[in-house]
Amino acid sequence: MTVIKINAITVPADSGDELAKRFAARAGAVDGQDGFEGFELLQPTDERLQWLVVTRWRDQESFDAWTASQSFAHGHAGADRPAPSGGPVSTGAELWSYVVAGGSSGQA
Repeated sequence: MTVIKINAITVPADSGDELAKRFAARAGAVDGQDGFEGFELLQPTDERLQWLVVTRWRDQESFDAWTASQSFAHGHAGADRPAPSGGPVSTGAELWSYVVAGGSSGQA
């Protein structure tokens, strides 16, 4: 059963571009991980400060294996490095976990 992990990252208004730049620099880094099914970085279009990192995994074990891997550690190294403005890129984060309970394929 697919597991969806959402990392809700609180990003100061002046740090969003830096967050997007850092994710772009690592694009594809998790693609080869066993059980990985997809990734999206969602930028708010309103006044919210929460950016969402949405990943899909074959199962919880696949996600756990990735978070315990050297690849995960390497990809998150320097995440606490300040933005060019000198302020933080993020001020907090929450990890949410979901499974799909229903929906539509979106195809007519």
